[in-house]
Amino acid sequence: MVKFYSSTYDYSYPFPAVTLAYFLRYPNPYSTHVLSTDTISRSFDPATQRLTTVRLHLKRSKLPSAVLKLLPRSLLGASAAGDSQSYILETSTVDVKEGVMHAESRNLEWTGVLSVVEKQTFRRPPPPSDDQAFRQCEGAAEKHGFLEKGEAAGRTDVQSTVILLSRLGQWKKRRAAGLQSEQDAAVAGKGVAEEEAEQPQKVGFFKSWSTASLQRSIELIGLKRARRSQPNAMEGMKVVLERMREGGLVGVLEGMRRDREMVTSHGHHGTGPNKVTAESDQVIEDLGDFHED
Repeated sequence: MVKFYSSTYDYSYPFPAVTLAYFLRYPNPYSTHVLSTDTISRSFDPATQRLTTVRLHLKRSKLPSAVLKLLPRSLLGASAAGDSQSYILETSTVDVKEGVMHAESRNLEWTGVLSVVEKQTFRRPPPPSDDQAFRQCEGAAEKHGFLEKGEAAGRTDVQSTVILLSRLGQWKKRRAAGLQSEQDAAVAGKGVAEEEAEQPQKVGFFKSWSTASLQRSIELIGLKRARRSQPNAMEGMKVVLERMREGGLVGVLEGMRRDREMVTSHGHHGTGPNKVTAESDQVIEDLGDFHED
């Protein structure tokens, strides 16, 4: 069983600004739940003009009460209040020649309960078929004050897709199918044991629920949460883009510092301002020349 959510939207900013803002989007006022961001690897291929980055985010979340009713807190690593932390792996590739960026984020913990994969594509709009006529109209609009310089071309299209899959109870089916040999059993034994440890035991009222029913319920809860979080993610990007337009990279870094101070002042234990600044400086150093082409 798979739940699927897709949306399309755009930012009124050029492709280089949006891709840079993507790497500088944490923290912002709409993402105070992000405690830390670490770059695992970053590489640039001069031949293809593609930048590939792998990052790890640590996020704090409050589990929905419906999930807490379905699954024990001990399985989810949640506190009595439902607070939990999880690592998110983010992989992205920016193709400056084609004007497209692909990004994918997935949870690394409790995938046996619910696997969430978000895929985003940021794309520079293609030019009009009659490029010369368009540029003449654009120049006239700018001349008469209807558009700021470059505003007509300053748009980036985004397609976002979220795929949710609950594998709750699937280890039972695999085990029922049987292992081919004692050697296979010895090799797979550790993995099966770890999966079993992640599977909750049905208690009380939920003993009457089938595995499929629990899977559907968990996926629906995750889908509703994905739909609610999408507007916040968009607004957070807009905040970063606005800071970039008003104050450049200095304005973005200053905003990140204020947001980090707000997070730490509320008792969240994430990375401090120095680490956030160091991470941002590294991103700027790696991306600066890349976006000038």
